[in-house]
Order: sequence, then structure tokens, then C-alpha cells
Amino acid sequence: MKKQFVKALFDLHCDWEGLPPSYRIYVNDELFAERTFYWVNEYLKEILQIEAPAGIYTVKFEPVKPNLAKFQIENHRIEHGSARWVDQQTLEIIFDATT
Repeated sequence: MKKQFVKALFDLHCDWEGLPPSYRIYVNDELFAERTFYWVNEYLKEILQIEAPAGIYTVKFEPVKPNLAKFQIENHRIEHGSARWVDQQTLEIIFDATT
């Protein structure tokens, strides 16, 4: 099946003290990102650039231990491509014959 290109976004907020916390983002158990959150009173716009066949994909956010930070994920959206967030952990890439 033909692959589709999608930019899926969400906002990541973090409340932390001490050492900056790290986290990982997986898409269907494939590591997509590992980052350290250095900002205070700011949030990050995470962008997942995915090129994959139409289907359902699990997006998993995982703090790296040891971790005492409080992460909050919100404002899921699609910036490019034919896709939709089913819920906060499920992304559906929709077949688009025009691409």
C-alpha cells in the first residue's frame, strides 16, 4: 500500500524542578524522539513527521526514569496530510488517493 506523509502535532507541558527531565516518544513501538525538557514556564510543540501506509498507529509518551516531573499532553492536531487523532494515544492515517 502506498505511504502517506503526515505531520501530527501535540503540545507538551512540563512541571519540574532540579535536573531537567527526559522523555521518549514511540510510534508503534519505534522510537521517534528522545529529548530533555530544559524550559521553565514554556511548552513544546511536538511534531511527529510520519511516512507510513494508511492504518492505526499507537503513539506512546514515556518519561525516562528517574523522573519526578509532571508532563501534560494536549491540543492534538494534524498540520499536514490525511489523518486524525482518534484519542490521545491513537493516530489514524487515512488513505488519500490524491497524494
